[in-house]
Amino acid sequence: MAELEPTASAGVYRQGRDLYTMNLDPGRDVYGEVLVAEAAGEYRRWNPKRSKISAALHSGFAVLPFKEDSTVLYLGASTGTTVSHVSDICAKGLVFAVEFSVGPFTKLTGLSKRRGNIIPILEDANHPERYAQYLSRADVIFQDISQRNQVQILLLNARQFARKDTPLMIAVKSRSIDAAKAPSLVFEKVKSELSASCRIAKSVDISQYEEDHVMFVAYLL
Repeated sequence: MAELEPTASAGVYRQGRDLYTMNLDPGRDVYGEVLVAEAAGEYRRWNPKRSKISAALHSGFAVLPFKEDSTVLYLGASTGTTVSHVSDICAKGLVFAVEFSVGPFTKLTGLSKRRGNIIPILEDANHPERYAQYLSRADVIFQDISQRNQVQILLLNARQFARKDTPLMIAVKSRSIDAAKAPSLVFEKVKSELSASCRIAKSVDISQYEEDHVMFVAYLL
């Protein structure tokens, strides 16, 4: 089997077509993912069908904005599947993981007890002022909340926590915004809404792995 090689994204490795992150919690998987032992440490396969960020990388998204010491605000953390990989990448940083539903949050809290760089927050992302006590600024904001107003949620949090050089990543699910419209029309509407307050740096269609989804990266104007 070929050795893992680093990619252009910090903390992300490749073996053939598969992507991996170095396991911050060796010996444990999070969602049944494959673990691979190498001389440098243990790696976790990053399944693109279970993580929209991995799907973006598999779909031509060249470089993620995360660094080893990044402070990340993750909106829509769920049980922590993708959060755990961001935790691996930002091993010397912090991941503030916001989740509104109690069931997923319980699993997220368990994950945070094994990974000291995950800060779970049980809160509604529509109200960033309620968790401003935990952080003042974020180096990256990622949002994966399938709601009609998900662009507004991202912008509310960006105005609270972002600088002008803070990458704002958003995974947009067209059917959650308007199931009656063609996905292409929904994505154009999202671009228009984002462009009113942000410069859109890139977008990638991840529908090969997540049906009717596009990932955008933007920066506040």
